[in-house]
Amino acid sequence: MTVALYQELGPGISADDQALKEHMHRFAAEVLRPSASVLDLLSAEEAVAQGSVYWDTWRQIKEMGLHRQGLGEAFGDEPMTPLQRCIVMEELGWGSIDWAIAIGAGSLPFIFAAVTGNQRLIDEMVKPYVEDTGGKIIGCWPITEPGHGGHDAALASVPGSGISFDMVAKRDGDDWILNGTKSAWVSNGTVATHGLVMMSADEGLEEHSFGMAIVDLRQKGVSRGKPLEKIGQRALNQGEVYFDDLRVPSEQMMTIPRGMGGGAMASAGFNPNAGLGMTFVGLARAAFEEALAYCKQRVQGGKPLVEHQLVQRKLFDMLIKVESARAYARAVILHNVANPLGMGFYSNMSKVYVTQVAYEIASDGVQLHGGMGLSKGMLIEKLFRDARAGLIEDGANDSLALVAAPNLVAGYSY
Repeated sequence: MTVALYQELGPGISADDQALKEHMHRFAAEVLRPSASVLDLLSAEEAVAQGSVYWDTWRQIKEMGLHRQGLGEAFGDEPMTPLQRCIVMEELGWGSIDWAIAIGAGSLPFIFAAVTGNQRLIDEMVKPYVEDTGGKIIGCWPITEPGHGGHDAALASVPGSGISFDMVAKRDGDDWILNGTKSAWVSNGTVATHGLVMMSADEGLEEHSFGMAIVDLRQKGVSRGKPLEKIGQRALNQGEVYFDDLRVPSEQMMTIPRGMGGGAMASAGFNPNAGLGMTFVGLARAAFEEALAYCKQRVQGGKPLVEHQLVQRKLFDMLIKVESARAYARAVILHNVANPLGMGFYSNMSKVYVTQVAYEIASDGVQLHGGMGLSKGMLIEKLFRDARAGLIEDGANDSLALVAAPNLVAGYSY
């Protein structure tokens, strides 16, 4: 583990911070990473079958209380400083980026339900989720569709963009009727019990408004596709979700007129983007540490790889990237705490920058491993595949840049 700047950046690491880091690191090393390695070798359907380690891992995640992050102390979330939140996210990403993302996506519907303050939603959704220690209640964020990806959906709320949600909600008295398909990149999609569903919402306006609905996915009118087979992040279950005349009460639906929804969509993406950036710092660090360890023990040309100058320079450059990524990702988290609705393009930048850095470090790690780096069963090979997915998920990096750039132009100040 890199320790020098890791202990100095930001306000500093206290004894409590250090204890939390060690506690989370053990959980990541002893539970998440072994589970992800096992699931990586199974088919997507085998991974979530009854009796799979997948379900036991969810149980242990729930017993750790990780599913309560972001819900607030009233719902059992442990009080933490922003720096401590960063430590937790980094260690989860170090252990398994796929499980880290599953945990984050799993809480979103319940965080939004808690924010509404609606007592029925709190009693029927939030409290059962908080009290679940068996991994039976899991959330997801159905946003991607066959016609568009993740954060290019932010453009759906901008008139003239040419992008819209195919999924539509239409008012029927006091309820909404949902119809449409959410594509196979819905994280936790085929196992989730609840979803924070994004769509167009027809309120009789000239143009559709933007809508978000907190939905119980176990109802009639919801069906699922098969789990998606992917090259990386295979412990993260993903799959299609279909909605056919699903009736949702108005209190579970939020609508914003078209033309204003871009800001709402961007706001909804700030924390996930910033959190993903911070979490991918963990993957970047894992790839660097794996490369360093291998270079210390692999003998080439009569001496360990780490004694070759070119290898030393490569490791040096990799560590620069780890430390700079951590510094920026932490800065964005701290910024968002102080400015929850301000300059969200910094969050977009964190996701784009850190995922790119993590991919480059994992690629360099494969290079330093040589032919072994391409071999199944080598951690660096899995990290490389996992890192590649990061350039696409939670908004493909190119699309995120296009969404963020106009806000940067309009809102940047020194």
